Amino acid sequence: MSFQHAPKKAGLPREVLKWLQSLDLTYSVKNVRRDFSNGFLVAEIFSWYYPQSIQMHSYDNGTSLPTKLGNWSQLERVFIKHSLDIPKELIDGTIHSKPGAAELLVQQTYTILTNRIVKNLPSEQEQIDFTDRSYQLTLPMHARSTVSQALKNNLKITEFMTDPNVITCQEKAQQLIHKHQQHRVQERVEDPVRFDIQPSIGELAVRIAPAESTQPAAEYSGLQPPKAKVPQSPPKSLEPVPSRTVAFKEISVSQMGKPTLVRPGVKEDVKTVLLQH
Repeated sequence: MSFQHAPKKAGLPREVLKWLQSLDLTYSVKNVRRDFSNGFLVAEIFSWYYPQSIQMHSYDNGTSLPTKLGNWSQLERVFIKHSLDIPKELIDGTIHSKPGAAELLVQQTYTILTNRIVKNLPSEQEQIDFTDRSYQLTLPMHARSTVSQALKNNLKITEFMTDPNVITCQEKAQQLIHKHQQHRVQERVEDPVRFDIQPSIGELAVRIAPAESTQPAAEYSGLQPPKAKVPQSPPKSLEPVPSRTVAFKEISVSQMGKPTLVRPGVKEDVKTVLLQH
């Protein structure tokens, strides 16, 4: 089961509060996010329904991170043993005191143990997201958090202590930055006057309606039968082109002031002519 956002109203519904008061818990619920983070009250609630699986002397009502992890690790084994659908995201959000995580966890527990449906419980198809987005929407535009402030509000120091892997922490921070950028883009689309967004050339251009086509609509709808193929004549065989012979003619040129050594039409030896001169 997953959830997209935290409940809009702080606290728990009246029917859930009456159910908690009827259980006669050791400590009264004053601050839901703080009182349920260590898992002690959650263990006491389940001990009323599964007394053989939960022994309260094994749980410590402390506020340190090792105490919280120890209590919740025992509870997770009980959830697996009895096939109870408590999402891991809800448990992690409750441990790290994420906004709305403890409230959803108590409502989910109430639904599982009493078989009653809470009206404001989100559907199962929605994605979990425990951030302060709902609170930021109530603030004016100039008072909303920046990227650095969003990281401080939505990343707890206990998350880095629980999982000190650098890559995992970087991925969480990158997801928060990406969500913050998406929210900023959405705000610009919803209120373009505030951000002085000018329309682009494409938006200012006049759109000309396309001319009506003279072809029948049957061609576009695919109802017209395909046209018959026209038989084409086979290509002509490529015959070799006869090569043409080029005739060359000998031309004798005599320089001015010098007699020709060889007369045209007479074959003489060049050496003989030179000896004669």
